[in-house]
Amino acid sequence: MLGKKFDTTLSDMVNMGEVQCNVVEWLTKIDKSGLPGRYRAWIYQHGVLPRILWPLLVYEFPLSKVEALERKISACLRRWLGVPRSFSSIGLYSTGTKLQLPMKALTEEYKVKKTRQVMTLRERKDAKVEGAKVKIRTGRKWKAEEAVKEAETRLKHSVIVGVTAVGRQGFGMTTKPRWDTANEKGRRELVQQEIRQMEEESRNVKAVGMKQQGSWLNWQGARSRALTWSEIWSMEGYRLSFLLRSVYDVLPSPSNLYTWGLIEDPTCTLCKDKPASLQHVLSACPVALKDGRYTWRHDSVLKTIAAKLDTTRRKKRKMQKNITFVNFVRAGEKKDNQAEGLGILGTASDWQMTADIHQRMSFPAEIAATSLRPDIVIWSQGTRQAVLLELTVPWEDRIEEAYERKMAKYQQLVEDCKQEGWRTWCLAIEVGCRGFAGQSMWRALRTLGVVGAERKKLITEVCREAEVASQWIWRKRDEVWKSAK
Repeated sequence: MLGKKFDTTLSDMVNMGEVQCNVVEWLTKIDKSGLPGRYRAWIYQHGVLPRILWPLLVYEFPLSKVEALERKISACLRRWLGVPRSFSSIGLYSTGTKLQLPMKALTEEYKVKKTRQVMTLRERKDAKVEGAKVKIRTGRKWKAEEAVKEAETRLKHSVIVGVTAVGRQGFGMTTKPRWDTANEKGRRELVQQEIRQMEEESRNVKAVGMKQQGSWLNWQGARSRALTWSEIWSMEGYRLSFLLRSVYDVLPSPSNLYTWGLIEDPTCTLCKDKPASLQHVLSACPVALKDGRYTWRHDSVLKTIAAKLDTTRRKKRKMQKNITFVNFVRAGEKKDNQAEGLGILGTASDWQMTADIHQRMSFPAEIAATSLRPDIVIWSQGTRQAVLLELTVPWEDRIEEAYERKMAKYQQLVEDCKQEGWRTWCLAIEVGCRGFAGQSMWRALRTLGVVGAERKKLITEVCREAEVASQWIWRKRDEVWKSAK
């Protein structure tokens, strides 16, 4: 029920205590509901959080009390999602990490509500409201008025700086509302967005100081994953727990158990040589490599990519003579409504394909003579075009390194093919072993002509294959595989 309660003391202390008790009661009921953890998290996000925000807005809650409530909520969310108590709140609420969950932080929502209240009262047009001199009290730790001033200063500075291009973006690719041209409503929205950005920056500062749970900051070539509720619901509980714990390296690996003081020897039980960190188990153990565990994961991902490319090359489509990807429009001209380009696969209709699954492929002799075996070769005899695809499933920190290594490995083969009269492309693609596709894969699919929803769907499937395979490698980390017996 909307409204505000008053008692004879005209103080909010009793009402704030009642709100805190209600939150604890709601969380307890959800916890005892018997539902799977991911459903409990959804109930909190869409049932409890909206009911908390109104009391936080109308009562003079200090930030310290809101943070205390958030700690209780975070403890429940960790338990429901199957992660340990040491799991950082950055992993739960951050929108700038490589793995983003669809949950909102109570503290962030509280600050956004209070700043909007400050701006609404400041822009009031009613003389009685202006005469009331309403003050927004949020405690000594954080002042809503000061936060609004800081956000406005940052927005005014952004007008001077302009829109900056990030990564491979060209000039003018992104636009955003400007402070100097926005109306009152637009400025309120901009300030709220800036408050959220400031909260995200504070989380990133904390992540920089975290050696393990902040290691995702070094994933230069990996694309971010934003999980939706439908994706979370479709996951088994153990799979979701493994994904979260592996990304932030809080799985009970021997190396972590040794750090936590629970075991005395962190040495890998397979190779008997190096400490068994998560990185060692999933991508660096020589015995696991010899057993074929990493090869099995690689081939699982490769099968998914090969199946999609095989379907794409067989499609009947309008042929184009040259490869076009972007149609530039001159000033004063109208944009052509035709497709921007069909990629390499749209330039011929007689494509053939072979994939090196289970190491059974030999490079097509009509193209060039070589002992190298790219993972996938697609070629057209009629147009004398060839595409070499090389897949790597590395540790996410080494995606860029793997890309450079593979491109250098096949550089000479590409030159040999060109000397034989073949127009040749080498596309190195990387998928992290924890299920994060590299930027190289996104670009390679666009080059081939797999775009739009098809590209997103394929990347989702590929990431799932890598993630599930790594989960199985983790679960069987101390066992000898049957193939090795």
